[in-house]
Parts: sequence; C-alpha cells; structure tokens
Amino acid sequence: MHKKHPRPPQRIERKISAAASISMCVLTVLAQIATTFLLTLFLKEYSSYAYAVLELIGAVVAIRVYQRPGSPSYKLVWMCVLLVLPVAGMLLFCLWGGAQQAKRLSLKNIPPIPQRESQRMAGENNLSRLKRQTPVWGRLAAYLQKRGFWLYRDTNAKYFDDGAAFFDDLIDHLEQAETYVFLEYYILAEGQVWDRIFEVLKCRAAAGVEIHIIFDDFGNITRLSDETLQAIQNAGIEVEVFNPVHRYVNRVYFNYRDHRKIAVIDGRFAYTGGINVADEYANVIERFGHWKDSAVRLEGEGVWGFTVQFMQMWKMLGRELPNEDDYYRSRYEAPETTGFCQPFVDGPLNNPDNPAEEIYLQLIASARKMLYITTPYYAVEESMQKALCMAADGGVDVRLLVPAVPDKKYAYMVAETYWGELISHGVKIYRYTPGFLHAKSVLVDREVALVGSTNMDYRSFQLHYECGVLFYNMPVIEELLEDMDAIMEQSSLYTMEEWKKRSGLRRFFSSILRMFDIWL
Repeated sequence: MHKKHPRPPQRIERKISAAASISMCVLTVLAQIATTFLLTLFLKEYSSYAYAVLELIGAVVAIRVYQRPGSPSYKLVWMCVLLVLPVAGMLLFCLWGGAQQAKRLSLKNIPPIPQRESQRMAGENNLSRLKRQTPVWGRLAAYLQKRGFWLYRDTNAKYFDDGAAFFDDLIDHLEQAETYVFLEYYILAEGQVWDRIFEVLKCRAAAGVEIHIIFDDFGNITRLSDETLQAIQNAGIEVEVFNPVHRYVNRVYFNYRDHRKIAVIDGRFAYTGGINVADEYANVIERFGHWKDSAVRLEGEGVWGFTVQFMQMWKMLGRELPNEDDYYRSRYEAPETTGFCQPFVDGPLNNPDNPAEEIYLQLIASARKMLYITTPYYAVEESMQKALCMAADGGVDVRLLVPAVPDKKYAYMVAETYWGELISHGVKIYRYTPGFLHAKSVLVDREVALVGSTNMDYRSFQLHYECGVLFYNMPVIEELLEDMDAIMEQSSLYTMEEWKKRSGLRRFFSSILRMFDIWL
C-alpha cells in the first residue's frame, strides 16, 4: 500500500457561477467584435492613411496565414476575413487566430515521460513482428511509435456497446483498486452514475488508495457544483480542473478542451472510448432519444500507454505524483494474447502535426474490402472527404454511421453538406433511428479497429485533447463489428433523394454554417 501524501483540503474555486461564466465569455467575445469593427469604421473615416497602412498589414497577415502549415479550411476562413475586412480581420486574428494560443494555456512544458529500456525493446520487437505480418499496418504503427505511442502485445480487450454495462464493469473494477486510480473525463456530471462511482472512490481513498481526477471545466460548468467538488476533495481525492473558463474570459482560449476519456486502475486495467461520466450515457435519463455509445477495457501491457498519458497531463497541469516510481512496478502478470494494441493521444500543442487526423486518413487509405465508421459529427477537411470517396470508388464497402437525433442541430446541418458527394461515390450513410449515436470508432477489413474519443470534425482534430486505441488483429475487432451490424439494423439508409429534397433555405444556412464550422 502506498504511503499517503495528503494535500491540504483546498476548494478549487471557479469564482463565478456557471451562468455568469458563460455570459461573461459571450459578452467578452461580442465586445471584442464590436470594438474591432468600431475601430475599423473610425480609422476609415477619420484616418485614411492609418487605415491604408493597416489594410496593407492585413494583406501581409493573410499571405502569412496561407504559407503556414495547418488546416486548409482554417486558413481559408481567416484569409477571407483578412482580405475582405483587412483591419477588423487582422485584429480578430490577433485575438483568436494566433498559432501560439494553445501554448498559452496554463500547461507546463513537460518532456514526454520516458519508456523503460525493457518497454522500448518490447515495442521495437512488436513493431518488427507486425511489419512482417501485415506491412501496411506496420507502417501505421511505426508512424505512431515514432511519436512516442508504443505498440503492445499481451493485452486483453473487452468491448462495451452500452453505457450501462460499461459503468457496471468500471465500478466493479474500482471496488477492487488496491494502489491507485486515474480518471480523466470531459464530463463528470452529478447524478445517479456519479453517486455510484463516488461512493466507491470514497471507500477506496479511505483504504489508502491514491486517486487522481482530471475533468474539463467547460464540460462541467453547469453539471458539477462547487459543493460536489469540495466533497470530492474532502474525501482525500486529488482533483485538477482543466482550463478553467473564468481564467480566459478575455480570450477565446476556452476552445481548447480536454475531451479525453481515460480510466486507469492499478496499472492493470484501463478504459477509453466515447463515454463520459453522466446519466444520459447509461440512459438513466433520456436526451436526444436512446444514447448509443461504446468503450473498451484493456488488461495487460497496453494499459501502460494510458497510464503514462494521464501522468503526462497531470504534470502539465502543475501537479506532482509522489509515488511515480511505483507505477512502473506492476504486480500482475500480463495475459498471453494474439494481436497488438496501440494507445495514443492528440492535442493542440502538437499542431500542425495531428496524429488522430492522420490515423483516420491512413485507415481510410489502407482499406481494401470494408471500412465502417461511427461518428456523431462529420465536418472534415477536403483530403479526408476525398479519401472516403476514392475508397468507395475503388470498391471498398464504405459505411458511415451517424445519429438520426442530433444533439446539435447546426452540426447535423453542416454534416449534411458533405453527404451528397459521399453518396454519389457509393458511400452508404446510416442514420441511427432510435436516437443519438455518440460512439467514435473505425473498423477496417476485420483486421484493424479504432475506439476512442475523437469526433470527425475540426474541433477534435485541431483544438481538443483526445485519446484512443488501435487494435491490430485482436478478437475485440469482431465484437466491434457485431455492434456496428446491430447499429445498422436499427438505422435507416440516407438516400440521394432525401439529400436533394432539403429546402433551399436549409441548404443556404447549412453552407454558411459549414464555412464557419471551425468557430462553432
């Protein structure tokens, strides 16, 4: 049992109520826009020379935006604003569009936690073996391993196609925690699910188990009270709030969110997927019809991939792990299994290098027979849209599974603008009729699968901290395929006729929303 290193109970004050925080953010943004345009009008009317100079600088900034690496859609929107409204666009770009904004968050610059030599050697051996078995997937694994996401063997994986089953399993394993528990979630909401989890965490903390929790402030701003937060801390649980909203009301830094879903127990079990800690994920309450989601549990060597990423984020938030050396000393024998797994994370600090987006592109391009994707949102770059069309044109059975009952209507309208082209190239689009499909997964040729937190949109690929795990030739892939087949049985096939029947007004507003979807 670890020696406890108690931290004096300290309430993490968010200082402002949820409504006030959101209102202040909105008012600040509106004030910035209004001030920018008023200043533009003033200069244009009373100081034409100064305005002309600023116009020239705005054009130069537009050229620089074009030249720098990054998302083409992101650059296109800013270039249009800068060239059409050079002065206002330049000022707004300085406030919102700078390349260094993500790096100005209160995150420490912590070098990656190194792998032990034995782990490095095992990772290299695993990669060599996968390359011999299937060279195409060996290339994908090598791409990730070069970025510090190692390939693991001897890992069991259990797939959950339902939030209720996932929470039952998670709570069961939390009750058995002996050494430490790491939890990192975008949403950690009050309700029946949290009450069950908190009761277990309190008991384990009282028994000496080390418990660390990270949750995103914006994801919980209306769903987790300061009283509940205080109760968590009073139970001896260490808590960190990612990117507190009140800290950045003068800028739009609240775009950068921790969207990851990670749970690690004793270095023996790890969970990830699309499921947050909230009642709707277990369908205890109904929001947008039946909430369909998924997650996976790892047991064995691959758990370390998520353990080390939680440790990294905890340190970046300025916290210490006094028993860090003990995390390396696993007392559990890894199961002997077939196949490989590869946990990974992504975030804005490594832009314009975006592993999550590149993984999707490589999976799409490498598909030979079948490619199934589940996603709640769809707003991608032209390169990914084209890759899906090319795959379908090349004879790959491409299927996109999306919700029929969206949680955000504007996001659904944006997604619709892409579907006509996809359907014309043979991509099949299934809408999950019972409600909201929130799962984020990819299955290729019954050989490789991805389960994680990443949506197929700009925010996940460019702005959010995300996570996931790739499975190569593991039995869990068949479990995912069974779930995808079940989803399609409950879904309706979206047709070109439906797409063409959209009203002219809906098409117009959808096109406008698509142009500015990077800000939504």
